[in-house]
This record gives sequence, C-alpha cells and structure tokens, in this order.
Amino acid sequence: CEISPDEGIKQGGNFGPYRQSERKAIYKEYAYQLVANGNAYFAFDTPEELDTLRKKLEAEKSSVRQYGPATRKQMKNSLTLSKQENKALLEGNTPYVIRFKMPENETVHFKDLIRGEMQVNTANLDDKVLYKSDGMPTYHLANIVDDYLMQISHVIRGEEWLPSLTLHVLLYRSFGWEKEMPEFAHLPLLLKPVGKGKLSKRDGDKMGFPVFPLEWKTAEGDTFSGYREAGYLPDAFLNLLALLGWNSGTEQEIFTKEELIKLFDLQKVGKTGARFDPEKAKWFNQQYIQQKSTEKLSKIYFAQAQEMGFDVSPNYIEKVVSLMQDRLTLLPDFWQRSLFFFKAPKEYTPKLVKKQWKEAVPETMEKIHALLTEVPENEFTTENTEQIVKDFIAKEELNMGKVLNPLRLLMTGIGGGPHLFDIFSVLGKTEVLLRIKNGIENIS
Repeated sequence: CEISPDEGIKQGGNFGPYRQSERKAIYKEYAYQLVANGNAYFAFDTPEELDTLRKKLEAEKSSVRQYGPATRKQMKNSLTLSKQENKALLEGNTPYVIRFKMPENETVHFKDLIRGEMQVNTANLDDKVLYKSDGMPTYHLANIVDDYLMQISHVIRGEEWLPSLTLHVLLYRSFGWEKEMPEFAHLPLLLKPVGKGKLSKRDGDKMGFPVFPLEWKTAEGDTFSGYREAGYLPDAFLNLLALLGWNSGTEQEIFTKEELIKLFDLQKVGKTGARFDPEKAKWFNQQYIQQKSTEKLSKIYFAQAQEMGFDVSPNYIEKVVSLMQDRLTLLPDFWQRSLFFFKAPKEYTPKLVKKQWKEAVPETMEKIHALLTEVPENEFTTENTEQIVKDFIAKEELNMGKVLNPLRLLMTGIGGGPHLFDIFSVLGKTEVLLRIKNGIENIS
C-alpha cells in the first residue's frame, strides 16, 4: 500500500515490544491488578460446568447471558470461594480464566466520533474473559493495555466492535485511566456488491474480485487473491478504499495520498454500510494507470519482462507502454494485449483468418513486403510506412480494410491493438518483414 509505519516490529520505537506474544507478562500484571482492585475475578469453571449453565438458561428461556451478574454467584470463582479455596486452586495449577466483574445495573455514557453520544445499561451484559487459561489475553484486555501504554489517541475499527465499547470504557475506568482514554470511531461495514450483508473473503472469490491487499494463503491451504497480484496500483487501491464510507463533500473522486491526509475527517464518515462495487474499483485503477508517467509505468513492465525472459531494452518497453497505456485497466492487461510486441505470432486466430485471408491477399502482402524492403531502416517510421502502404492501396484501387486487416493479423496474430503503423515503428523493419513472410507461409 506504500504506507510507511512510524514504528512497529520492523521499525522499532519507544513502546515495544510490538508483538502480543512478547507482552504476556505485561498483560498478566494488569489482569491481576484488576482482580486486586475488585474489578475482575478468577473463574475456575470447567467447560462441562459452563455447558451445564448454558443449557440450564436455555431450558429456562432466560434472557440472561451465560456468565454475568445474575449467574456468577452460582459458579466456581473467587467471588464464591473462600480465600483458602481460591489460594489452593491457584497453587495447585488449576486452570482458570480472569473475568471482568460487570456492574449489575449501571448506565454507562460514552461518545463515538461517528455516532455521537451513546449510553448502554449493563444489566444484560456478561462478564467477559480478559485473561485466558493459556496465559494470553483476549482482545478486550490486550487492546486496552496496549493502547494505554502506547499512548494511542484514536481507536478506529469496524462497527462490529461497537457492542464491546461499554466494556472497554469500563476497563479504562477500572484501571483509573479515564483521562487517558482515546477517542473511539466505529466505521460502517463494507457490504457485498449484491444483496445485503458484510463483505467476506469468500465473496470476492465467488464474484471474481480480490478482498485482500495481497494474496493470502491460510494454514488450511485456502488461497485468496490479492489486489497487488490482480494488478492494482497501490495509490489506486488506497483511493478506492478511502471513498468506501467517506467522502470529501465534493464531486472529486481521484485523490493523491497527500490530499487524503489533508482532507480526511472522521466527522464525514457515514453511519450506514458502504456497498463495494468491483467495477468502480477497476475504474479507479484505470484512472491511475492513465495518469502515471510512461517512464514510471515502464519500469514496472521492464522488471516483469526480465522475469519473463524477454531480452528487450528499457527504451523498447517504454515505446510499447506509450502505445498501450490508454488501453489498460489492470496491470496484467498489458501482457494480454501486447504480447505480440515480444513474441512473433506462430498461430493466427482462425475466425479472423477465415474472414480476412481471401484468395488475393497473399499476393498483396508480397507486394507490400517488396515495397517496405526498399525503405531505409532509419526511415521506417509510422508516417513513412503509412504513406507508402496507403499510396499502394490507392494505386491498386484496393479496399483499405481488406489490406490493413490482414496486415495487422500478420503482425499480431490476434487482430486488434494500437495503430498498425505505430506497431511497424516499434517492431522495426527487420521484424515487420519477417512477420509478413512467415505469416504468408504459415497461413497459406
């Protein structure tokens, strides 16, 4: 994405370590601090005991959640056990978790930068696990501790975390960090292109577009396509993302990264989900490809040409790119549409051969070959070759399309492509003559 982090695992910084697995001792210290100040407790319940509670509540059709203010006194935890029993279980290495002690009936007030002032009553909230039996924190504890210690000013995340905000605000209060609490902003979801519902990683593969910035392979062996591999430029990718759920208040759609930094304002983020449009995403990339300098785009393709084993110069690549740039939507389009510049055709599209290769065409192509043979190498330009061929067509009173289309077929094998005589100019005299000769022999 061409975003450079200010600090982190690779960059270092004053607030490391930056991996949660290297901060286990920190989380344990703060989890125990919450137990000590009465805002959390040890819970020793086995999976079987928790399952029994769940089934009991379901049978009673209770509105109460699994483990919270209404049920915690029925369970095996440090609130119901004596100090001696609690100590014995801990010293005996009995598996435990640490749960937050949710206030029983309190209205919690807080503010979200996108949704404004909010309030939630804790009556039906459960006692979330903060610290797991494997010694790792849950997200609830880790994000609070990390954000406080790393002096984070804003927490910006998806709206599915909004129900957890009450707990997080209470955790800041329980630690005595209310004055240091960051501002929160919960972004609207990205929605499927068709129908309702949150965009998922599998939707992209079903509908033929990437969901991840880079190709991603899961531990289970699944592979999900990435925007980089699909041929999107980093700045186009950032631009299309920025406009999903946010707008500048103007009609402008194409923004540089510097403009986005200057204009972006959380107050202009919408509250409703943003429907993702794969075709619009392609449009963004097309705009960026067309705006990119030919020189910079050529460097991308020169590196790819070397990887593909083509022995061409940077200057040659730049000539081809200058002809093809306006025709590209995704970066791989270049190779699909201009491979004939790098490999002479050995096969010719049968449908075009049937339509264009009439009885008199081989003789006409031989005459054009003879005319072009007389053109000096340094005069084999777009303008000169076009004038010579078109003068010949006029003199012979031939149909323009019935000459130029077969000639194009000999150059490309597939028809289509940029201006025929621009193709001549880039390929050069030797290659053009060779392709005419080979084409006449192969097709005939």
